[in-house]
Amino acid sequence: MMIIDRINYLNGRKTTTMIVIAIGLICTQSCKPEEKQNNQVSETKNEESIEIITEAMEFQMPDTITSGWNLWRYHNKSTQTHFILIDKYPEGITLDSVKQRVLPTFANGMTLINDGKAEEGFAEFGKMPQWFSEVIWPGGVGLISPGLTAETSLKLDPGYYLVECYVKMNNGMFHTNMGMIKELVVVDKKSNLKEPEADIAITISRESGIEVEPPLIAGLYTFSVNYLDQATYDHFLGHDINLVKIEENADEGILEAWLDWRDPKGLVEPAPKGFIFLGGVNDMPGVVRGILLQS
Repeated sequence: MMIIDRINYLNGRKTTTMIVIAIGLICTQSCKPEEKQNNQVSETKNEESIEIITEAMEFQMPDTITSGWNLWRYHNKSTQTHFILIDKYPEGITLDSVKQRVLPTFANGMTLINDGKAEEGFAEFGKMPQWFSEVIWPGGVGLISPGLTAETSLKLDPGYYLVECYVKMNNGMFHTNMGMIKELVVVDKKSNLKEPEADIAITISRESGIEVEPPLIAGLYTFSVNYLDQATYDHFLGHDINLVKIEENADEGILEAWLDWRDPKGLVEPAPKGFIFLGGVNDMPGVVRGILLQS
């Protein structure tokens, strides 16, 4: 297994962003067949949860959830790798605004980059509306491979949010532009779920990268992910945490290149062979915590 910060890969800081967990038997819920997963979840989990399913290019999930802590249980029943990124736009900016002003700009820029016109493509991204710079990403579920399930607990304040996935189709177009974006309202009513107790703490920062004491034996673990600080880089993103199972003889250099969405082949489906994505905690502000559940 390895834990990666996808953003530090984009900035060429691989040495501080990858920790290999050298116990081959460690397994997340994502490793189990879907039918067995669901049976075990129903028997062992009794806290509030948000069930999310993707079968193609959609999020089948509630439109409204309670505030506070919620368990996001994401079942990827599609044939492609996905994740969930939560967007908090400035007040008054709706999904219609994003579809009119943001998604076309990303589509045009990526098309130019895919056509070998990188300079023109990145210039296109400069046409984003001013309010795009005010977007906050308060978390989400990390990369999850086809047929698997990921669990991440997140704490959200009341408000209007969008959820999206910007992994890319094999033609280079973002899943977001293919309809994988949805409105979510968090109401001013607290959930009954308390912050889960973690077995292992992961901290991440710009200066020290990922810091974690991996478990010494195989077993079932809950990881807390603590963002000591955060930054928005020139590719619009901050740090995140993803758990990846590495198969024998897999080339980690291929994974490194694939994680950079700015590359015409970056984040393009299918994901590179030899790597199984098991979930994680997506971009969050500094001094914020998410919980990555492994069961």
